[in-house]
Amino acid sequence: MARDHGYARYKLDGCRCYTCGYANATYHERRTLAMRRGQWQPFVDAEPVRQHIRDLQACDLGLRTIAAAAGIDRKRLQAILHGRTERGTQPQTKIRPALAAAILAVEPSLDILPGRTIIDGAGTRRRLQALVTIGWSQAKLADRIGWTRSNFSNLIGDGPVTAASARLVRDLYDQLWDQAPPEDDHHDRIAASRARRYAADRGWLPPMAWDDDLIDVPDSQLDAVIAERVAAMDDDEVNACWNAHYRAGDRSPLIVAGMREARRRRQARAVAS
Repeated sequence: MARDHGYARYKLDGCRCYTCGYANATYHERRTLAMRRGQWQPFVDAEPVRQHIRDLQACDLGLRTIAAAAGIDRKRLQAILHGRTERGTQPQTKIRPALAAAILAVEPSLDILPGRTIIDGAGTRRRLQALVTIGWSQAKLADRIGWTRSNFSNLIGDGPVTAASARLVRDLYDQLWDQAPPEDDHHDRIAASRARRYAADRGWLPPMAWDDDLIDVPDSQLDAVIAERVAAMDDDEVNACWNAHYRAGDRSPLIVAGMREARRRRQARAVAS
């Protein structure tokens, strides 16, 4: 069942419609403002914190999980949301800055999402494809995470995945990204060769093509994130991208974008002169 448009859908599904974009912008504006207020006021408005808790709940995070991530007692969250029924108090209107900062620092990261939560599968797909490029067969990868080989295609395909599956693949990738598979016998050598050829035929990218902060960016957002980063590069940086692409054959998304920007700047200078 699809999530309603809003912060959770923006964060977990990569939806970039106006409604989701506005919800995300509002979320960060509230969060930043509340944290700034928390640096100097003895008490801060509880409403932005209350809304932040609700946003986290919309991402399938329970109060127990949020409290553990913030390092606070769950009853403090309940007091902000609903008051304390056993004491007959209403939801809090003011809270201490340290409490606000602790709660606002919690984000729906992969490590704390419930395993059943459905998230964008781009990072999972890229990690598995990258491992195949260095010779890990899909059969070996499936065996390592305890999946049947017939179901493994769901992970390496284009669809969403569960947070539990994404964590499995992330941990596997962290173990293997810089390790070639064993090729001690004829069977292993054939499997590794076929895996590399399979990946090459499909244009899959190796581990070194992905920066840690890009590998999980949803497909719908990747071009915009890369364009923003390339625009901030100086001439030396874009020229380095040019050299990496043409001399070393680097097809990393950021390198390719930087190479194109280097060419654009060279052409602009030529026209200007």
